Amino acid sequence: MKVTPFETYQTYLSMKSHFTNPKYDFFKYGGKSRATMASFNKRKDKYWFEKTSRKYSDQQILDFLLANFVTTDNPQNLWIGEIINSGERNYSEWMKRKQSLTYLFKEQSSELLFKNDLNEVFDCSKRKHPVVLKKYLGGEISLETLTILEKIFSFVKNFDKKLKDPVWESVSLKIKKYVPFININVFHYKKILKEVINHGS
Repeated sequence: MKVTPFETYQTYLSMKSHFTNPKYDFFKYGGKSRATMASFNKRKDKYWFEKTSRKYSDQQILDFLLANFVTTDNPQNLWIGEIINSGERNYSEWMKRKQSLTYLFKEQSSELLFKNDLNEVFDCSKRKHPVVLKKYLGGEISLETLTILEKIFSFVKNFDKKLKDPVWESVSLKIKKYVPFININVFHYKKILKEVINHGS
């Protein structure tokens, strides 16, 4: 289904609020914002929303914007100019990760547990960044793998109590906001992780 340029603009604002405002929930508010047609018509980048609404269906627009908000280091500073420059590439790479999610998770979990056991991977008892976070920040595991691990172990709450630094706070919010978009069979991924652990032991 095609959407209007204004609806595309609303989705953009809602997605931005979702990933930057801890209290805003994209799903609860149905992807709507308080934007007005008058404010939209004043925007200099209005043409981009017009072009995008012609190019993609409503689900594709949602995925396109999601891909860009989860890829950026700072969703608060993500602006349309940046999406114009690198949006297509981010979307393409995100689609590849989504399509090979099972394979990606298995490979990255194997790498994660190659030299560390499961407890060590999530250990932040010394209030230092645990292995799993270091691997993510170093680009060795994807946000998708990190979010699936959160769905399995619910480790974020524990990290929030022990890690009081802006780096973790930023990653924590991103994981929490990404979780509802990752629709997976958790049991299936638990099984994969079990196989990885048994294979490595």
